[in-house]
This record gives sequence, structure tokens and C-alpha cells, in this order.
Amino acid sequence: MFGFGLPELIIVAVILLVVAGPSKLPQFGQALGSSIRGFKKAMNGEDVVQINDKNEKNEG
Repeated sequence: MFGFGLPELIIVAVILLVVAGPSKLPQFGQALGSSIRGFKKAMNGEDVVQINDKNEKNEG
């Protein structure tokens, strides 16, 4: 996974813990998880964006 081993991940986790503090770690994990889920949905085509022309008038 991107050339990261266990020692590198531990170092990143310790730095994140020192910078953010233990109370912010769950928020970082939640944000990372939702980002990964959104990326996977976009890769599978589940995340479809519909673009409407601004010049079209809504009928109804």
C-alpha cells in the first residue's frame, strides 16, 4: 500500500497524536473513512452527478 510499512504507519500515528491530541483522533478517522468510501463509490460509478443547464426553464 503505497510503500508504507508498519514502522512508517506507527510514526505517522504518533505524529498525528502529538499534533492533534487524543480527542481529535476519532474525527480524523471518520473523515478518512468517509473519504475512502466516497472514492470507492466514485470508482464504481455509484456516485453520479447530474448537471442541469441553467438556461432550461422548469416546467410544471
